[in-house]
Amino acid sequence: MASLMADMSASSIEDSALTANQHRGDAMPAFAVGEAYPPCLLDSDDLKPMTLSELQMETHHRGRVLRLRREEPVVTFKARSWTVVKDRSTDQAERLELVLHKSELGDELLEASKSFAIKEPYFTLNDQGEATLRVDHPSDLIVENESSKADPSLTNGHVVEAATKRAAALKTKGNAALKSQELAEAHAQYTEGIRCLQDSGVTNEDIVLDLHRNRAHVNLSLQRYDEAKADAVAAVSKTGTDKYTALDNKAHFRAGAAAYGQGEYNEAGAFFETALELLEGADKDAKIFLRRADQRLREQETGAYDFSRIKTLLSAARPRVDAADHYPHTVVKDTPTAGRGLFATKDFAPGELILCEKAFCVVWGHESAAWTSIAYDVRDDKIRGFPAGLSKAIVQKLRNNPSQIPKFMDLYGDYVGLGKELITCDGQPVIDVFQVLDIVARNGFGLSPAAYKDENVTNASTGLWIHAAYTNHSCLANSEKDFIGDMLLLRAIQPIRAGDEITHSYDFTPDYETRTASLETTWGFKCVCALCSAEAEDAVDVRKKRQELLEDAVKFVQGNEAKGAKRLTIVKARRLVQAINATYDEQRYEGLPRTALLGIQSWLAVAAKGMNGMR
Repeated sequence: MASLMADMSASSIEDSALTANQHRGDAMPAFAVGEAYPPCLLDSDDLKPMTLSELQMETHHRGRVLRLRREEPVVTFKARSWTVVKDRSTDQAERLELVLHKSELGDELLEASKSFAIKEPYFTLNDQGEATLRVDHPSDLIVENESSKADPSLTNGHVVEAATKRAAALKTKGNAALKSQELAEAHAQYTEGIRCLQDSGVTNEDIVLDLHRNRAHVNLSLQRYDEAKADAVAAVSKTGTDKYTALDNKAHFRAGAAAYGQGEYNEAGAFFETALELLEGADKDAKIFLRRADQRLREQETGAYDFSRIKTLLSAARPRVDAADHYPHTVVKDTPTAGRGLFATKDFAPGELILCEKAFCVVWGHESAAWTSIAYDVRDDKIRGFPAGLSKAIVQKLRNNPSQIPKFMDLYGDYVGLGKELITCDGQPVIDVFQVLDIVARNGFGLSPAAYKDENVTNASTGLWIHAAYTNHSCLANSEKDFIGDMLLLRAIQPIRAGDEITHSYDFTPDYETRTASLETTWGFKCVCALCSAEAEDAVDVRKKRQELLEDAVKFVQGNEAKGAKRLTIVKARRLVQAINATYDEQRYEGLPRTALLGIQSWLAVAAKGMNGMR
């Protein structure tokens, strides 16, 4: 116990130093990715209790549950949080550590209560060699709210009366928390009120409708659209009397807002129409959102976007686009060599828009959610930069909106995990964080160049687009991506015929060795396109010479203005082109791009225009 307390003091100092470094932007948090293991798939009541004295090192205690009490303050880091816990019946203490996914609704999980249940606890050594109860999967930690224990007043003969009175008090507390924007607390109070009434069999009292309606409002603010819609529907009265007209209008509007947030614009429009009908067309907000839903449906069907207006509405404060997805002329199918891919169902001419897709999740560099970590993966013994902020945000989004789990988990990842099935235990969705980690690593993209100032490798803007993620790589791509806010646009750069696979380049690096290493490390494959095959046959000394000449060309372009360039400077550029060309085998590279020439040739094209203008 004493050694744990000493660790707490030392870690507090370490945490302060880390925080200071992060504010300066010169440090990246680090964490280890251990051997993947599945989350518990049983309710805590179906597990056999155990004590800390029964823990065995490097063991997942399957079928067991620990019920613990927090004894000390929580030490928080960017990538983890930890504290000291004890058995409820003994003085034995151990370290409990949450890795990466350590908060819920904006609050630290370990600070949410003093009582926890750890399902199928994993006892191991942490990065510093300390014995630790490590929790990777959020659903393996049950935060036990002591205030939710059975109220003795609900066991007497006045169950309904007592439950209604307690629920009203919880509603008042929730309203106060909502007024002060303590959303997690408001959600907890409303949820406890609903649970209290459900346990007591109260279903038709006004307080039930009020709690669901109010929680729907909180859930919308927290972007918990699944529960917001369910709450709003549950808040609609079944009487149809005038007494409930205004309240039912609110419920339908909130259901529409939740459906809109999910991208279900047909359903959203129906809810907004009902909200309007209830107030005989007098609801201005419902009118506005009904028009928006109709506009989204037109975008979805036709792909007709007002891109100029969309761009003018973007800012650092509002970087996310209010627009619908459009990809009716593409389909996901199996490919001969690269798993699943994206295929055209119609012809596309160069420059034609193939698809527009809003990000499933994006974190912007100027937002606190964006951070890059150094991750050591014991599975392949490699160290990588990893968009930890994006991975964390996606897990939170999936926990908030479980209906999105199947389509996200259907994306490719090296680790199969639980597959794409939605599983719930103890009233919460079960998410395999190792599966999410691999999906993000293989399918996420940076929004480069830097979208906003003060962005660098430590806080790069990153996102994931589910449909576009099926677009495979080729160095000889037939499409290229662009971004407007968090919307990805894919346009054809070569003629694409119906039935062709659509590809874009994941890495534009001209150097073969660098590009190949990047593709293998980041995305886990080796490109076998015609260009890579040709470059692979080049002798090592030839590729080295080409890279040296490319570096010379880059320095030349950076150091010489093309417009108004003197004749002697242009001659030097042409000599560089000749030297680079000499590193390419004419027969083997026939019809293939010579990527090392692209920059210097573009410079020459601009310089030539300037020379022509002087004649």
